[in-house]
Amino acid sequence: MSDLQEESFISHLIELRTRLVRAAAAFLIVFLCLMPFASHIYDLLAAPMMQTLPQGTRMIATGVVTPFFVPIKVTMMAAFIIALPFILWQAWAFIAPGLYAHEKRLAAPLVVASTLLFLLGMAFCYFFVFRTVFTFIAQFAPKSITPAPDIEQYLAFVMTMFLAFGMTFEVPVVVILLVKAGLVTVEKLKEIRSYVIVGAFVVAAVITPPDVTSQIMLAVPMCLLYEAGILVARFMSPRRDEPAVQARD
Repeated sequence: MSDLQEESFISHLIELRTRLVRAAAAFLIVFLCLMPFASHIYDLLAAPMMQTLPQGTRMIATGVVTPFFVPIKVTMMAAFIIALPFILWQAWAFIAPGLYAHEKRLAAPLVVASTLLFLLGMAFCYFFVFRTVFTFIAQFAPKSITPAPDIEQYLAFVMTMFLAFGMTFEVPVVVILLVKAGLVTVEKLKEIRSYVIVGAFVVAAVITPPDVTSQIMLAVPMCLLYEAGILVARFMSPRRDEPAVQARD
């Protein structure tokens, strides 16, 4: 490795370290600002469950330090979501100089769209899915049972559902990338539509609780987002006369 290459490599490492430090600092600042409200943030997260519990019933904590660490984990999640735009901007500032002009035009909208879709999936899960699932469970439970969910298990369930719906709402971005990369055509995506629908319901049955309502609430958006991805990809598919390589800025 020549001195020039070594110097360039070191400068990239320094740039990467700077971006990582800035992103971590943004997360830490937001987390420290939210810390005084940790218990209220957890109460907000637990609201869909609490609304379906019998009057006077509360969640329980079986661990000694669980009442402290669970709200901290929830606050960390909230801090990461709030700091996510700045974190993504730091990532974009690091990789943008190495991209071609057409890659920049594609990458920036996809990064923004994927972030918004993931957050939209979490919001859909919180405001619609949780209410439906917890209401179903409360109505199905025998009258002789008083439900008292453990807060740690509730957090694990919520994180799993957030991740599932957030990733589900990324389907249009995945479809667009596959078409733009030339790995699959829009016509092929239309041909396999029936398999995608079956796969969506299989994935929903594995991820969601064992009730039909929540499975439908995951599978149907997945199918609709697949169709939305095909619709957008139709206008973004590479043209035959488009050059394979373009000059950098």
